[in-house]
Amino acid sequence: MTQRVNFAQQSPQLFKKFLAFTNELIGSTIEASLIDLVSIRISQLNGCDFCLDMHVKQAAIHGESELRLNEISAWQDSNLFTTRERAALTWSEILTKLPDQGVSDDVYDRVREQLSEKELSDLSFLIASVNGWDRINVGFKTASGRLTRQST
Repeated sequence: MTQRVNFAQQSPQLFKKFLAFTNELIGSTIEASLIDLVSIRISQLNGCDFCLDMHVKQAAIHGESELRLNEISAWQDSNLFTTRERAALTWSEILTKLPDQGVSDDVYDRVREQLSEKELSDLSFLIASVNGWDRINVGFKTASGRLTRQST
């Protein structure tokens, strides 16, 4: 396997600034539990094992239930998520996938019913941040911290 660049070492100032940007989101209008759910879902969509592992661990530390963690990938079919959480997950998915026709007024209006203007704005910056980290970590194949079962 080809050895990938350590992006944090190669671009330390950009790494620090991007990390600082991401850390600013912690004090935003979006509560920690919603940040966790959205971050997990985006990393699932992007196939970022490193970020998914990190976000799931953070959510567990923040008290998220194992049942809800297991159902995030199927949130549309689950009754475990609130209307507000569904709106945030909808917005997260659509901004991550970016449909060719853009975001419809119908989707925007449904999300806006659950989130204030400031919350929607903060959530959008969160989505941009998670997508950015996912793309960097997928590109450089950053190894996750998952423990693997060793065969005996």
